[in-house]
Amino acid sequence: MDLNPSLKKPETGPYDFFEFADKIQPNSTHIIGFEFDGTACFRKGTRLGPDAIRKDSTGIESYSPYLDFDLEEIESDLIDLGNLPVGISEDQEKNWQQATDFFFDLTNGHNLKEENIKIVTLGGEHSISYAPIKKYLEDFQDLVLIHLDAHADLRDGYEGYHYSHASIIKRTLDHMTNKHKLIQYGIRSGTKDEYIWMRENQTLKVSLDSFITEVQSIPNDRPIYLTLDLDYFDPSFMPGTGTPEAGGETFHSFIKLMKILKEKNFVGADIVELSPPLDASGNSSVFATKVTRETILALNFKGANS
Repeated sequence: MDLNPSLKKPETGPYDFFEFADKIQPNSTHIIGFEFDGTACFRKGTRLGPDAIRKDSTGIESYSPYLDFDLEEIESDLIDLGNLPVGISEDQEKNWQQATDFFFDLTNGHNLKEENIKIVTLGGEHSISYAPIKKYLEDFQDLVLIHLDAHADLRDGYEGYHYSHASIIKRTLDHMTNKHKLIQYGIRSGTKDEYIWMRENQTLKVSLDSFITEVQSIPNDRPIYLTLDLDYFDPSFMPGTGTPEAGGETFHSFIKLMKILKEKNFVGADIVELSPPLDASGNSSVFATKVTRETILALNFKGANS
């Protein structure tokens, strides 16, 4: 199937075991890239993240020994939609808006819950998560949003950008109701005001045990969405990210989460802030690809081995 001309077909080919298509399809898992780092305030390069993950997907095994599940065993269709169109003007929010609007056009008329549609959005900086999170909040009225990150991302704009990568959670709160829930873990950098807000609203989990316990307590039928900034991981494991912060988590803490989410109503995710040029070894890209594999498998696991 030919891609919509407004979608960019990566030269790397699709994510391994996925097929290119130009439309959202029911009962399917989709990957879409959002190549944007226009509001990145420290180090750029995350626009190259989606294709780096696609490229390295062919170099790692399709089987996860952690989840005992293989991409080959997934029964639903696996669709790679390519990359969203990002403008090239000097107005970075205009460029971001173009791709964001296209995401909404692409998903318009689809109810993700009713049609069993799952989407993994690959960034790009964290501002790209606004479109998928907003769509999921609309279609899942009681969604739990899990936010893994080094940063609180609760600023009301940053360096002139209302939809900055440092404001993604603040912007998603604009669309959350009292039926939705936010859980944050891994946060180790933010303003005093951000920390006051997280403590007052009890969104921040300060230990792995308390975080895992909180996720385990979510009813099995309640929908869960994961927004994962890769600087959640310690830079000793994941140096290829724009705003690294010492004191981060390990891959195995992430696996603990995946082992829980695979048995829950895990409905979607975004994985952001991989900057391949910042790690000449290429290890960060492979690390991010393995994280992506585990996420895809957890999204499709429930009942697989029953």
